[in-house]
Amino acid sequence: MSTLLNLFSLARAGYVLAREGVVSALPSDTLPPSARLAQKIAGLVRRRKAKTATRSEKLSVALNKLGPSWVKLGQFLATRPDVVGADIARDLELLQDQMEPFAKADAVRQIEESLGRPIDDMFTSVSEPIAAASVAQVHKAIRKRDGVEVAIKVIRPGVRQRFTRDLDTFYTIARLQEKHIPSSRRLRPVAVTDMLAQSAKIEMDLRLEAAGFSELGENTKDDLGFRVPNVDWELSGRDCVTMDWVDGIKLSNVAAIKAAGHDLDLLAANLIQSFLRHTLRDGFFHADMHPGNLFVGANGDIVAVDLGIAGRLGKKERRFLAEILFGFITRDYMRVAEVHFEAGYVPRHHDVASFAQAIRAIGEPIHGQSAETISMAKLLTLLFEVTDLFDMEARPELLLLQKTMVVVEGVARTLNPSFNMWKTAEPVVGDWIKRNLGPVGIASDARDGIKAGLSLIRQLPDLADQTAKISQEMAEMSEKGFRLSPETVEQIGKAEAHHSRWGHIAFWVIAASTVWWVFFK
Repeated sequence: MSTLLNLFSLARAGYVLAREGVVSALPSDTLPPSARLAQKIAGLVRRRKAKTATRSEKLSVALNKLGPSWVKLGQFLATRPDVVGADIARDLELLQDQMEPFAKADAVRQIEESLGRPIDDMFTSVSEPIAAASVAQVHKAIRKRDGVEVAIKVIRPGVRQRFTRDLDTFYTIARLQEKHIPSSRRLRPVAVTDMLAQSAKIEMDLRLEAAGFSELGENTKDDLGFRVPNVDWELSGRDCVTMDWVDGIKLSNVAAIKAAGHDLDLLAANLIQSFLRHTLRDGFFHADMHPGNLFVGANGDIVAVDLGIAGRLGKKERRFLAEILFGFITRDYMRVAEVHFEAGYVPRHHDVASFAQAIRAIGEPIHGQSAETISMAKLLTLLFEVTDLFDMEARPELLLLQKTMVVVEGVARTLNPSFNMWKTAEPVVGDWIKRNLGPVGIASDARDGIKAGLSLIRQLPDLADQTAKISQEMAEMSEKGFRLSPETVEQIGKAEAHHSRWGHIAFWVIAASTVWWVFFK
């Protein structure tokens, strides 16, 4: 029955996307004839107002109509241009995550259930919703124990159940895609859906967001010009998180920032250097740094909020990023190429010199421009396009980094369109190179290697036992053959019959749904 419901849900989603003009606006050049026909049919049910809207506006309207889960899907796919294409990813980056707020009474109930206390024991007042998004909304409150203003982020009631239900539909789409569109299999749609599910589970447990704020706060406590709100752990739980109230000007309001007397160049430099510092030094960065999540405090500090999406880079990935940026700064294209091979990103059967030549094709035109017009984000985009030619597999952590850098760089450019990104980045990147690739870094790598070696030595007895067991099992299989129990054979037969039956039902459901939506809706 769940498969049937998923197919009806899929049919509804298709209708909404067609109705809002999203299907008609998709590029049709590479579509097969059957898909082009379906696109023309979708144009028949498109709303009149949708004809004049931009594609990003159509996507925003359609996904918000479909609900929180689909908005979250759109935001997630914005970080995966390898899956949806660069153009669609850019449209999804503009997706407005603005949902209708839920009632204050529901928020109060969520807070009380999550923290196990009456609201009056914790807060003297709680405001109406200040902002509402797909997963949660924010209220302003006054903490009872000290009378301090705080922000409470409260999970949207029923959003977990709704997402679990819609996730089944997403898996149905992914499986159908892998089965019927062979070219999509290299993108691993089911694995992408697994990642979406894991990402959403983390975002929907506000204790994990609180932990992210705590970690980022500890990492940046000694940094000048950047901070995050402190979390009140006593008043935070799975369904709500309480933190400092941020009084400041949104970074998107450039006129107000200028009127307040803040130095726009200093703010832009602070933003870029903070992001690179978090990425390279700490390996943990805020991955949703759009202007709505960034404020300028009265003292000029940048304050980041809403840490629902965070990124992590291991030591290898940090070295990869630092050496790429430093290699382009110094025009050492061979070193940039060698790093790709050393990190295992490009298969060994390719030639390093040929890869360096491709990288030179990116770097040399950039060095012919004035420094303030060079975009690090564009450079990384071009780099990932070139690496695709050399069979470099898409790596989600690097794609998330690229997407965040695009956003951060865009914010800095709004503060000062002629801002020199490379001059600003060089001290942070150069310092990381000196610390991690010089004598200190070599000593650190040697220490890590010794620890790994000692750990392996401790595991040798267990590895020997496991090897002996596997060897014995293989010997028994070679003598007796590989056999399935009667129960296993019976289960396989039932599963095959089940899938065949549902395949026929799915065909008629989709056909009936299409006829109903087109002619009777």
